[in-house]
Amino acid sequence: MRLRGGAWELEVWPERGGRIVSLRLGGDELLDQGIGVDVPDETGFVAAGARGWDEMVPTIDPAPYPGPGEWEGVELPDHGEAWRMRWTVLEETAGSAKMTCSGNVLPWRLERSVELRGGKVRFEYVYVNAGDRPLYAYWSAHPLFRYEPGMEVDVEGGFEMPPPGASAKVFLPTGSIDRVRLAWPSGSAVEMAWDPSLTPYLAIWACNGDLGGYQHVAIEPATGGRDRPDPAAPPPILEPGKELSWWLEIRDRRQP
Repeated sequence: MRLRGGAWELEVWPERGGRIVSLRLGGDELLDQGIGVDVPDETGFVAAGARGWDEMVPTIDPAPYPGPGEWEGVELPDHGEAWRMRWTVLEETAGSAKMTCSGNVLPWRLERSVELRGGKVRFEYVYVNAGDRPLYAYWSAHPLFRYEPGMEVDVEGGFEMPPPGASAKVFLPTGSIDRVRLAWPSGSAVEMAWDPSLTPYLAIWACNGDLGGYQHVAIEPATGGRDRPDPAAPPPILEPGKELSWWLEIRDRRQP
């Protein structure tokens, strides 16, 4: 599926976890295109081939679900379930799409709408507890932006890329940050923005040639902290049938 609007172009694979494999601004690719690894049947996220933009539900780290409830102790898979599922397309136009997927390990349903308009790409999300018991509503964005030496990652508190051959993850102060600016020496610049009252947690993952040679920077706003549904940094708990909504924008910040 290819969408276009203004200076933006987006390609998404609904059959492959709803993955956004390409996001272009003025013809310039913003997302990491990977290292040529593409093994859909692998259960590990990196082994399957990391590229583009995925949604992390209901966890990032493989971990037992903390409970309470009948799912307490259930093992949540690496980087969650959403990235490995076929998504259903509900609506599609030239510049917008709405799609959904549902969990197997836990009874969640996620709906994602995306619209390319003017100077921004806007994402709107709805998470539904499709079960009959309260459920942690964990989600994290996982856009792997293309790394370029000398690029700027402008975030409150600062950020430094790890040295060549290394990777690192930084967790930033909860609820205090609502945007991060990325600027590439080749000319593109964007701002990723969200509402910290809805998605208060933020981590930045950076890989500079580690994990087989990947080079990317991921800005990861989330509903819960510590890369999992953790009671110490909890996402909202939804009652059966209830839903949680939030939004995310990628804004054009190129110099005129």
